[in-house]
Amino acid sequence: MTDTIFGKIIRREIPADIVHEDEHCLAFRDIAPQAPTHILVIPKKPIPRLSESGSEDHALLGHLLCMVKKIAAEAGLSNGYRVVINNGEDGGQTVDHLHLHILGGRSLQWPPG
Repeated sequence: MTDTIFGKIIRREIPADIVHEDEHCLAFRDIAPQAPTHILVIPKKPIPRLSESGSEDHALLGHLLCMVKKIAAEAGLSNGYRVVINNGEDGGQTVDHLHLHILGGRSLQWPPG
């Protein structure tokens, strides 16, 4: 896997508005928000996309979802939020590092795009 902007954020080579960090993941505000609250949650392990995760990543994937719940609550998204994982080019993924989008702060429409 080639290095990505998210790897540089994890190593603090690029600044980010970090809202959560633990030994497994990092969460920060998106620089091009698509909703009033738009936070990205990324694993520190460089997994290019969800479809490339393995059975050894089950606990990490569960941890990411648990952190989404915690971070959304801390962000005050008590009225609801959306969690999005884009996978691959046709799925709209633009950075080859697994990431979960937390979107909220307004009523979100369906279908999304």
